[in-house]
Amino acid sequence: MRVYGVTGWKNAGKTGLMERLVTEITRRGFTVSTVKHAHHTVDVDQPGTDSYRHREAGASEVLLASGKRIAVMQELRGAPEPPLADLLTRLSPVDLVLIEGFKRENHPKVEAYRAEAGNPLMARENSTIRAVASDTPLKMDVPVLDLNDTAAIAAFILQEVGL
Repeated sequence: MRVYGVTGWKNAGKTGLMERLVTEITRRGFTVSTVKHAHHTVDVDQPGTDSYRHREAGASEVLLASGKRIAVMQELRGAPEPPLADLLTRLSPVDLVLIEGFKRENHPKVEAYRAEAGNPLMARENSTIRAVASDTPLKMDVPVLDLNDTAAIAAFILQEVGL
């Protein structure tokens, strides 16, 4: 499975870039799935729903199915967070998996960078970052792409993964 990441510090524009990349790459006829890493507690379920009540009662896994989507919620119950490689095995086959976050993992990435956020560039210290998508010109050892030029960033990623 081909994977490519979007990384960057908070407020760098990662999620907006991910959203635009999914739209652009699927528009080109490719299938895309995404994996998003969160550093905080995440609950996609709502208190009071039947599925929430099942989890609260102690279920390890709850699968919620409807005519529009399927959601699987798994409770770690103190177990360590699974590594990215294990998470990827849970996805159905697609042309490309875009990964937001997981900056310490070994897959290739583009770094989203906004000067106004005031954060240092990760690309200077992280060899898995193959390009920087920036809102300002930068002198780098990797390609610097315009953060707002989604088509160019998508083309770069698709070329990198051989699509």
